[in-house]
Amino acid sequence: MKIHHLSRNEVDFSPTARLTRCMLLRSLALLPSTVYTPTHRSWNLRHAMSSFAKIFSAQFYAGETEPVKQQVAEWLSKAESVKDEAALKGIESELCPKTFLVSDLFTQADAALFASLHPVLSTLPPTALHAYPSVTRYFDLLQHLPAIAAAAAKADPPLAAVPIDLTAFPKAERKAERKAEPSKDKKKKAGPAAEGAAGPAEPAAAAKEEGKGKKEEGKKEEGKKEGKKEKKEKKEKAAGGQGQGSQGKGKGTAAVPEVPIPSMIDLRVGKIVEVARHPDADSLYVEQIDLAEPTGPRTVVSGLVKYIPIEEMRDRLIIVVCNLKPANMRGVKSHAMVLCASAKEGKEGADGGVEFVKPPPGSQPGDRVFFEGFEDQQALEQLPPKKKIFETIQPGFTTLDTYDAVWVNPENGKAHAIVTAKGPCRATRFKGASLS
Repeated sequence: MKIHHLSRNEVDFSPTARLTRCMLLRSLALLPSTVYTPTHRSWNLRHAMSSFAKIFSAQFYAGETEPVKQQVAEWLSKAESVKDEAALKGIESELCPKTFLVSDLFTQADAALFASLHPVLSTLPPTALHAYPSVTRYFDLLQHLPAIAAAAAKADPPLAAVPIDLTAFPKAERKAERKAEPSKDKKKKAGPAAEGAAGPAEPAAAAKEEGKGKKEEGKKEEGKKEGKKEKKEKKEKAAGGQGQGSQGKGKGTAAVPEVPIPSMIDLRVGKIVEVARHPDADSLYVEQIDLAEPTGPRTVVSGLVKYIPIEEMRDRLIIVVCNLKPANMRGVKSHAMVLCASAKEGKEGADGGVEFVKPPPGSQPGDRVFFEGFEDQQALEQLPPKKKIFETIQPGFTTLDTYDAVWVNPENGKAHAIVTAKGPCRATRFKGASLS
């Protein structure tokens, strides 16, 4: 290790600094002689801090694509510069719109920034954190992630959780913007001009204008007829392409049929690899769900705190709705939805409750889930919110007396099983449940 020696007067011997040095030495498993020498009495604290952030973060996801890896590397470098409160001002605005640093995925960049922020935030008084709401919100989310909590607990001495009361933060004032009204001078100028335009015209000019008007009306009528004809042709093409499914060019490229069908919904098997309580909502979990995608796990927010203990969430194989439009859930963007079964008696009460819809044994993250009778159909890349496709199909989701999950066609009452290549998807406790 290359050592940059400092004079004794430059070394901070305060109790806080000594504790930080001790923590870093033990976490890095370094011998004191590698960073402190009696001859020069030096301390390479900056190097040790950056090494700690790198080592702490090395165990986590680094990205697979080159753009993601490059962004992670940039944030790893930036995390090394976070040494004191002054550095918080520089990253406050950058963290404001983010859940995680790179592509809404938890990566080494987040772990490294957490390791750099911990000694800074842990020494600040609670009221000082009010000046950095985005940094505090981001840090609090990370320290409650099970992977971070486990890694912090293994440090020697452990990195204790920083007590943060987000409810004590000042509420941000939001004022509605008023539309600018036209100035009185513009109204006055427009007045005489409008009056002049509405004045009497000469007979010849009036006749000429009348002829032009009739011609334009005729053209408009022709244009309307042609437009209706084109729309009719498009609808016929869409209806004709409804049954082609896999013969199309690719997922989501075919025209959306006028009548929603269940195969438009992209269902896949996922595995919850991380779960934590939402920092700003007591009823929500924030999960990292592995869908075997090259971009890594997806961030998903679920309102299941009242119904499923966090211990039963971890490492569970579940069914995920993957093509809903991403939505912000109290400051955290959710990129999918977990499919659950709710008792027909309701979510509350002794006979009520909520449970996961389980994939068949032997399932793996990324396995496709489909509806019997629609095997050859391709799901849309993203469900268009205005079409209300999921809202139209979802009322037909239920469970049979065998606990099998199905979609019941409202037109003929036929049940189409929700299955994978390995078998049917099922609930465990509820018959006649509603799935959502």
